[in-house]
Amino acid sequence: MRAGNDNMDEVFRALADATRRQLLDTLNARNGQSLRELCAGMASTRQSVSKHLAVLEAANLVTTLWRGREKLHYLNAEPINAITDRWIQRYERGRVTALADLKRALEQAPMATREFVYTTFIRTTPERLWQALTDPAFTSRYWGVTFGSDWQVGSEVAWMLPNDVRIADPAQVVLEAEPYRLLSYTWHSFTPEFAKAYDMDPAEVAKLAEEPRTKVRFEIEPRGEVVRLTVVHDGFAPDSALLDSVGGGWSELLSSLKTLLETGDPLPGPEPEPQPAGRAG
Repeated sequence: MRAGNDNMDEVFRALADATRRQLLDTLNARNGQSLRELCAGMASTRQSVSKHLAVLEAANLVTTLWRGREKLHYLNAEPINAITDRWIQRYERGRVTALADLKRALEQAPMATREFVYTTFIRTTPERLWQALTDPAFTSRYWGVTFGSDWQVGSEVAWMLPNDVRIADPAQVVLEAEPYRLLSYTWHSFTPEFAKAYDMDPAEVAKLAEEPRTKVRFEIEPRGEVVRLTVVHDGFAPDSALLDSVGGGWSELLSSLKTLLETGDPLPGPEPEPQPAGRAG
């Protein structure tokens, strides 16, 4: 798997096939499907569908996770974000409208799923990526928040928001921590202070606070000169209002993280708005 713009040829080749576009549409309608489920809705053999999925996965348009003995397939918006950064935002011509529409479709969390999955390849090291996920000096640059934790399992994870707002809770803890490989923690509490920090409707934040607490998991895997980062945010309630906003927020956040690690600066322009990802459980 190549990182950055080098992978764009693979993305365009993958999107050129009608069957593969149909598979993406199927996953957009209901994310997290097994090969058996995907084959049920296709006029193709299991072997053919498996080959098409392999092409989509090689282009990073589809990412996979194991749930027990079952391999599930998820849409991944990262390659479309890269195309958007290079082509759509730079030229903004009518001929790229379809890609813009696809980007929106991939980033929109399908209503039938209760988790967000995103995979990106970053030209960095596992050690550097771990630092970017845990070191306040890094998170403040691309996320706009910092974390107070010793990153040991069971330890508190305090969120430090703008205007010196601190959010801490006994249930806000580290769930898994294997340096340079795996990090997981429960998401922050939704408080009146959070609403004030981001100028949100207190009633809306109170409603979000009623939903079950979610969790996020970062999986780090070295792949030669790059590192494969998979983010899984799950635990959402049925018809969750939180899930509606998580896709776009995480996509922007992780694009900025990738840019920071590869160039030394986060995405240009205004700092990425932390609200959408922060409004996720």
